[in-house]
Amino acid sequence: MPTTLYPHIEIQPDGSALITGTCIKVIEIALDHLAHHWDAEEIQRQYPELNLGQIHSALGFYFDNHSELDQQIEARLARETQLLSVCSNSVLREKLRSHRQR
Repeated sequence: MPTTLYPHIEIQPDGSALITGTCIKVIEIALDHLAHHWDAEEIQRQYPELNLGQIHSALGFYFDNHSELDQQIEARLARETQLLSVCSNSVLREKLRSHRQR
């Protein structure tokens, strides 16, 4: 992965990047930026426990490693889609549907 040092980022044994001293993943900050078009100041309003240095470091890490992190995002979306498709056919859901139709 990166050879650049990011003072507020730590890489976990599973390869995920966290903001040091928190349980917030860099990928979550990147997703907020990408999905909502939030800048660092808005991200800080949403995560008041983070300072701007941590947020800028997370965004810098994302942009420096966007290919790999984009692959992780795609894998997460695929996994979520699969889980939702399994849940959509659950026995409980079918019981609730049949109950509503009565």
